[in-house]
Amino acid sequence: MPFSGETSPYRRFDREGWASLRADMPLTLDEADLMRLRGLNDPINLEEVVKIYLPLSRLLSLYVEAIQGLFHVTKKFLGGDGPKVPFVIGLAGSVAVGKSTTARILKALLSRWGSSPKVDLVTTDGFLYPNAVLQREGLMRRKGFPESYDLPALLDFLAAIKAGRGAVTAPLYSHLVYDVVPDETITIDRPDILILEGLNVLQTSKLPKNGQGLPFVSDFFDFSIYLDADDDILKGWYVDRFMSLRHTAFRNPESYFHRYAQVSAEEARRIALDLWTNINLVNLHESIRPTRPRADLVLTKGADHRIVSVDLRKL
Repeated sequence: MPFSGETSPYRRFDREGWASLRADMPLTLDEADLMRLRGLNDPINLEEVVKIYLPLSRLLSLYVEAIQGLFHVTKKFLGGDGPKVPFVIGLAGSVAVGKSTTARILKALLSRWGSSPKVDLVTTDGFLYPNAVLQREGLMRRKGFPESYDLPALLDFLAAIKAGRGAVTAPLYSHLVYDVVPDETITIDRPDILILEGLNVLQTSKLPKNGQGLPFVSDFFDFSIYLDADDDILKGWYVDRFMSLRHTAFRNPESYFHRYAQVSAEEARRIALDLWTNINLVNLHESIRPTRPRADLVLTKGADHRIVSVDLRKL
């Protein structure tokens, strides 16, 4: 973190200190659930759920309760009724850090609270410009950078969600063909909680001098999480995942990356290192990690994928 000691806006916990905050939050997942939820090369186990995600689930339940109370107070002040407003959680972090696994586990845990809230998960991949647009604009090797997203469409989606509108649609992305799927959408219909996961969801833009700029994506968040790990650890995970995909998804002839299943292991590793060093690492340093201090909670992973420290923003 960029601060230390008394000047830090965060309070830091080690694994055991954070685990002690679980209190009576029940474990509602089992090993079969984890087999379904964990991502490729992300060997999360039940101990991690108990020590890291159950305390986080408890914290979020308290935040949701507090926000609901504030909503009712504000509604009373305004003297009118309004639609139910979802609690929105933003989840940011590098490629290969495990955002998807974390998002799926949070969704499963939160949906199993005693109140049985409706929890939806959306990734920002669907808001990437289609490959045809990125190719036309010379942005294919900037895919995943802030400029590769249709920001107005993402902001419109979040504004509709936060306005309590029903049946809000979002574009659908296919990792198989590495592109937005034409004319296909997912529908989000008044969830109690929405998790928005993506590389740059905490990204800001340069503020105009007239004060009339567009809002940031994070302006719609009630709570935000940044998932972090050291550069060398992330590189190792990215390359390992790429090499594993050569024997699985890349073998599908319809895969955008099918050609990488045909090359030698040595050549595939060279390609993976190039993609990491010249695209993903650049994006991490230029766009993603600079947003880390904006998160309410920072989860930092060690080489074994376990969370080694938790930083919670002070109130």
